[in-house]
Amino acid sequence: MADRIARLPEHVANQIAAGEVIQRPAAVVKELVENAVDAGATRIEVRVKDAGRTLIHIIDNGFGMSEADAQLCFERHATSKVRSADDLFQIATKGFRGEALASIAAIAHVELKTRREEDEMGVRIGVEGTQQAPPEPCTAAVGTQFAVRNLFFNVPARRNFLKSDAVEMRHIVDEFQRVALAHEAIHFVLVNNDTEVFNLKPGSRRQRVVGVFGAKYDERLVPIEESTDVVAVEGFVGKPEFARRTRGEQFLFVNNRFIKHSALHRAIVDAFEGLLSPSAHPLYVLFLTIDPHRVDVNIHPTKVEVKFEEDRSIQALLRPAVRRGLGRFQVAPTLDFDQESSLNIAELQPGAEIVPPQVRINPDYNPFKPVESAPSRSAAIASWTERRPTRGQVDAWEEQYRVPATPVPESKPIVEDRDEARALFFFRGRFIVTSIRSALLLIDARRAHQRVLYESLVEQLESVAAQVAPTQTLLFPELVTLPPADAMQLLEAAGWLRKLGLHIEPAEGGVQVTGMPVEGEASPRDLIDAVLQEAAGEADGISREERVAAAWAKRLSHRPGKALGREEMGDLLDRLFACSTPSRDPFGRPVIVTFEGAEILERFA
Repeated sequence: MADRIARLPEHVANQIAAGEVIQRPAAVVKELVENAVDAGATRIEVRVKDAGRTLIHIIDNGFGMSEADAQLCFERHATSKVRSADDLFQIATKGFRGEALASIAAIAHVELKTRREEDEMGVRIGVEGTQQAPPEPCTAAVGTQFAVRNLFFNVPARRNFLKSDAVEMRHIVDEFQRVALAHEAIHFVLVNNDTEVFNLKPGSRRQRVVGVFGAKYDERLVPIEESTDVVAVEGFVGKPEFARRTRGEQFLFVNNRFIKHSALHRAIVDAFEGLLSPSAHPLYVLFLTIDPHRVDVNIHPTKVEVKFEEDRSIQALLRPAVRRGLGRFQVAPTLDFDQESSLNIAELQPGAEIVPPQVRINPDYNPFKPVESAPSRSAAIASWTERRPTRGQVDAWEEQYRVPATPVPESKPIVEDRDEARALFFFRGRFIVTSIRSALLLIDARRAHQRVLYESLVEQLESVAAQVAPTQTLLFPELVTLPPADAMQLLEAAGWLRKLGLHIEPAEGGVQVTGMPVEGEASPRDLIDAVLQEAAGEADGISREERVAAAWAKRLSHRPGKALGREEMGDLLDRLFACSTPSRDPFGRPVIVTFEGAEILERFA
């Protein structure tokens, strides 16, 4: 019988390894940017086209490589960071496995240009699917440039599983932000299709956080700082009032490496107990500094999961550290008393003479002397008579402010002759009460309006004939400030948002809203927040567009407590019963409660 086990060819082994390390273009950006950080770069530029499908170009000004190193770097398990097994227990660099470049070269066309400072000429090497071309001399700046083209060109199944450009670009931005937040001393630039998304110059950690998320975040940050023998914690958390319904603004770093750790995340969220609703997610950017011997970063191919030697101790420190930070800056709930103004003591100016307070008395004051009475009513009338205007002046005044008389409309009964069977009235500022032949109906007006708006928006999205929903053009366009990543994501959705009635344009510092849906009472900020809070992709088979339509319906619907007139109630009911699912709102909650006639009669039995 022939042998059954055979060694895999090198290119097949590389493609299998690539599947573990490179799942999408964002993984390429992560690996190459981390290599640039390890190379001591002070400026890193990332350029992508078509969300990385066509091109990913990473340029840094780090140490560069010699010709021999440039050839060897594409080999599997070739690394400059680990020399022995003991080094795995004290890793302080980003990459160390030596598989990233080999994995990328196995599934893309890669061009490398690099030069060290002591070399006059650089070296260029091209790799196509592990087939490495001979090195060539070239002119190059000090540092390294990687150009990755045609990602997954030889793995079409993997390429077909990539999401839309908007989704893939969102992942690239996430990876870029994670590295940029951890290294505030490095100048980072991100360009997408020749449009600059980020230009983050070196600065403090606070400046880097504000640069990544936008100027508005400066007022939202609460600094956190705590240090023990086990771990040091530093960074920022967001004020509770700015928490969002969706995740995406939670960043935890260990020794400047971004990680995901559910237990530590829970400890941070628990620190906001009593300050947040259960569905809200706070912003945090926290940096843990710990002895590399006490943390294992070698448990996951992408190195985003770590294992701590003293898990419970770190959790026990993290929660009170965040809580103390919130309390120190008076974010945690406190008793609020009106301040006594007499306690405000003016600051003493240098050289000023201190004058003791003096007690002033009235020597003529007699408590038994009767107080003079106020002027009589007749005297007051006489005084006014002397000052009152003449008749001519009064006539002139009345003429200027005379309002033409208009007939007062006669009040109409609730039940009109043309629709006597449909009695309507509004109950407790929320419910419409009406009747049908055999029952009494109680309808939640706000939920009914949400159902009507939702089906109208979804119909507009699915409509082919009508490309744009009825829109109310704003007399003065409104600027909505956003972080660069959110603005980019929003502009990429501008096409289908226009079908919903929201018109947006790019603007410095965010986006400019020029048109709003005709029906509804929401502000531009409310609608934009709803779009950003709905994560890209699908959840439970519901598309992002439909989730946005549901969120908009909630924001555009009648405000609680708004009184509705008879015509408004009648119009709302007509539109509700024309819907495909009138009994439920877009979130599955009941809209109509029915009281059968027999049930009502039983109450009077």
